[in-house]
Amino acid sequence: MDNMPTQELEALRYIRYECRDAVGYVTLDRPDKRNALSYDMVSELKQAFEFAENDEGCKVLVLRAEGAAFCAGADLAYIQELQGYGYTDNLADSTHLMQLFHQIYTLKKVVIAQVQGHALAGGCGLATICDFAFAVPEAKFGYTEVKIGFLPAIVSIFLLRKIGEARTKQLLLTGDIITAQQAADFGLVNQLVPKEELADTVYQFARRLCTENSGQSMEVTKEMLARVPEMPLEESLRYAAHMNAEARGSLDCRRGIAAFLSKEKISWV
Repeated sequence: MDNMPTQELEALRYIRYECRDAVGYVTLDRPDKRNALSYDMVSELKQAFEFAENDEGCKVLVLRAEGAAFCAGADLAYIQELQGYGYTDNLADSTHLMQLFHQIYTLKKVVIAQVQGHALAGGCGLATICDFAFAVPEAKFGYTEVKIGFLPAIVSIFLLRKIGEARTKQLLLTGDIITAQQAADFGLVNQLVPKEELADTVYQFARRLCTENSGQSMEVTKEMLARVPEMPLEESLRYAAHMNAEARGSLDCRRGIAAFLSKEKISWV
């Protein structure tokens, strides 16, 4: 059963979704445009992540891409077209991307970025909001918006949380492109992996999360990490205590503790 593929998401032009062995894959499939983000591509990504979140056969998600680039950011031809529109239309488009970033950041399932090529501007933002990122040493990263008079506005919210103010300022205000090693040093990338080993390394890591960790526990922990930074200290502590108490009564916790006390190995899938 574990090796059987689940249902697939149909009728998408730029995105593919598939799931095997409890690992779901959302694949950017617009290699001729370096997987640049258009309105339609963002729409399809939102559909794919919603589908994956509700796919009972999927426990951990991988965001990956076809072609030489992971994602080159916004489709500049599309941005140029939007310049002829009014504020209301541009706000709607910006909100569309914001909703995707928020959706991935708060998704109930862990999301791993598998970065096989350059991740720039909005593409770097996509990798940033994932819970983990694995990249090839040749990949380049950068939030280059200020170079063309644009703003790295939406990603700044998440980047501040991830790497702090000083490094966020360095990356966003310079717009410099950095190496994968520098991205790892900054905390944007968890592990550098040779290109020929990337897919298998990510798969093995995802499978380890699937088998060794409670899906419910990962979901609640991810939710807590998203909510706590906005809370005052005392409120966050009360919230943490509440979540701690609730977890003790969960079926997963009872199962896990029983297995530990019985010295039994537990597999969560």
